[in-house]
Amino acid sequence: MKIVLDHSSHIPLYIQIEEQIRNMIQEPEYKKEKKKLPNEVDFARQLGVSRSTMRLAINKLVYEGLLIRRKGVGTVAADTAITSKAGNWLSFSQEMKALGMEVKNYELRVGWVKPSKELCQFFEIEEETKILTLERLRGNPEYPFVHFISYFNPRIGLTGNEDFSRPLYEILEKEYHIIVKLSREEISARLADSPLAEKLEIKTGEAILKRKRFVYDPGGRPVEWNVGYYRADSFVYTIESEREI
Repeated sequence: MKIVLDHSSHIPLYIQIEEQIRNMIQEPEYKKEKKKLPNEVDFARQLGVSRSTMRLAINKLVYEGLLIRRKGVGTVAADTAITSKAGNWLSFSQEMKALGMEVKNYELRVGWVKPSKELCQFFEIEEETKILTLERLRGNPEYPFVHFISYFNPRIGLTGNEDFSRPLYEILEKEYHIIVKLSREEISARLADSPLAEKLEIKTGEAILKRKRFVYDPGGRPVEWNVGYYRADSFVYTIESEREI
């Protein structure tokens, strides 16, 4: 695909470039064969624009998680990644649906455990109270990219016999009349140990993202404590803020 710019258009050149690159990287040679984009200097020269104009376009697509810039390697199209925005949180199933991606459950385990002190404080329960835990290894049809561990407030009344292949919050709302409203999150980086690396089909010691999510109902009561371990190449977290003028 050749990028063609209209210098007489009212649309800024960097936006024209951004939109055409957005379309270009959907082509098989970039998406599947991982063909590299020209470096910024050569790309700018080819299009007859300044390097700063070229950088604006590239940076926007890197910010959105559509391009990956690697030092010494170059810029390539990213594998389709989950993009989560701070202002409007979604469940995993909703995130995947918004991206038009098919969800596959590679593993699904349900059990009962004694809570840690942290979980006892979060749910305001006694240490002797067993709580339901749900572990899911999920991804697209090609490979798994996230391992979730969820713990649930015993007051919900989950039995463990629910069909957890269905969207979780759909089960809570339709069967238990629990509506989730608020999510507080913590995101950190860590290195994958051997069990996680094996599950996520990466090498031991590779970087992964740990995402802790604390979910509450409209009354501020805790519903779920969730921890997700993501392959770093499959998750983008964006924060959009607006400065008051």
